Amino acid sequence: MSTQKVSEQKQATTSIARGPFRGLNLAVTTVACVLVGIWMVLGGLWTETANRVLTAARSAVGPTLEWYYVVLVTFLLAVIIWLATGRYRNVRLGRDDERPEFGLPSWIAMLFAAGTGVGLIFWSIAEPVSHLQGNPFTSTTGTPEAAVAAMRLTFFHWGLHGWAIFATVALILAYFSYRKGLPLTIRSALYPLFGNRIHGWVGNVADSLSVFGTVFGVATTLGLGATQMNTGLNQLIGLEVSLSHQLIIIAVVTCLATLSVVSGVRRGVRWLSIGNLWLSVFLLSFFLLFGPTAYLLNFLVQSTGSYVQHLPEMSLWTNVTGDSGWQQDWTVFYWGWWLAWAPFVGMFIARISRGRTLSEFVFGVLLVPTLFSFVWIGLFGGSAIHNELFGTGGIASAVQNDVTLALYRTIEVISADWITTGASALATLLIATYFITSADSGTLVITTILAEGNPEPPILPRVIWGLGVGTLTGILLAGGGVPTLQSAVVMAGIPFSIVILMMVAGLIKALRMEEFGPRQPLKSRLSREPWTGRDEQTWG
Repeated sequence: MSTQKVSEQKQATTSIARGPFRGLNLAVTTVACVLVGIWMVLGGLWTETANRVLTAARSAVGPTLEWYYVVLVTFLLAVIIWLATGRYRNVRLGRDDERPEFGLPSWIAMLFAAGTGVGLIFWSIAEPVSHLQGNPFTSTTGTPEAAVAAMRLTFFHWGLHGWAIFATVALILAYFSYRKGLPLTIRSALYPLFGNRIHGWVGNVADSLSVFGTVFGVATTLGLGATQMNTGLNQLIGLEVSLSHQLIIIAVVTCLATLSVVSGVRRGVRWLSIGNLWLSVFLLSFFLLFGPTAYLLNFLVQSTGSYVQHLPEMSLWTNVTGDSGWQQDWTVFYWGWWLAWAPFVGMFIARISRGRTLSEFVFGVLLVPTLFSFVWIGLFGGSAIHNELFGTGGIASAVQNDVTLALYRTIEVISADWITTGASALATLLIATYFITSADSGTLVITTILAEGNPEPPILPRVIWGLGVGTLTGILLAGGGVPTLQSAVVMAGIPFSIVILMMVAGLIKALRMEEFGPRQPLKSRLSREPWTGRDEQTWG
């Protein structure tokens, strides 16, 4: 578009012009603060009331979400596969002649890092062990057949469907930012549907809902991390597992993340991310080398095959004949969590994927983190299941009492004392580093959206939102622990689910303006980029 139109659109925004909040969208910031503030006040002053409200709301919409979330996430997987294999697969996330900003090894390594986190550590043992004790897909419990079904269901919740949500958001953000010249924020994807109105109330609503979902997604992850760290410190130094200690952990991590913002030690946080990668490799090596190696490898391969075989069935299973609550406790929770977390991870992936074609982007984002998650869950969860089937047992009962004990009980039954202590310390350190980087990066994404895509938002808003997310995490944890965190993120994912459907509609409409090459059987010459030589296409 012309420079005049760009100027007119920028003038149409309501960004703050001066002061420490310069560049933030006033309307989006106000709405986001009010929405989050209401829950902070309600949870802080009337904790039991807030917990009852969340529980009642989740129960009321639960039956609807059992089919809505299932259909939505399966639809997103179908869309993302179509983009990778259809007529637009060679469209580039950038100019037609632009090459990837990062080389393939570096890009794969960063995607590898994106596939891990507090949530994967928290559930990689607890979930398959829970499913081993009973699930709707098998009539037996505690058997080798039930073990494969348990691992298959865990793969389903951490596999292609979840990463399809992240890939969809990331691809759309990257497409409209790098190819169409729009800001790297949610509202940009709505331009084909609403035009310049994205700079008004339409865009403000989309960005506000995105911030709201992201806040609760980050808060849920931080809450899980705090409970897991408390258990780890209890195993290592005898620190009592209590709400007060968990709140202290949240406060310390929030302060460390805030300190990294105000001191400008961004390089230190990046080194922490690299450290996470190596700590993950060391911990995986521990389970592979000191655990039942042959069983783990066989179990991983067989469970992966079972996942592929049953994928269509699981993709559309809605619990129509059951009333156990399993679907709401697991699948609905996970899809709500992935949706609420999508703006955070999606923006990270978009930032590192400039210059990729849609095809290589989708296959990289879908396959690399999914395969890594399978290996992680297969080694961690497989070790626990092997102990339940052929060893001394006890992990299942620990999970029933406290899910945070699953990781440390599994480490205990694998090795000798000195190795157990080292592995437990390594696991706790890994949780701590993920905890800090998640808190720091989460506030960056929130304030980037508030700043209309500015990758370097002002420091003071980041500090305020960092402290706010930490406070909200403590309130939700005090209000009922892990169940309250789960209810909050399930509800927070609903508004963004509507936004993501509109983003997909905007992308499809925009892609219709793209040229595309002939289908494979009709080619009569060597492949080339069909867009080479055209002027770059930019929007508003």
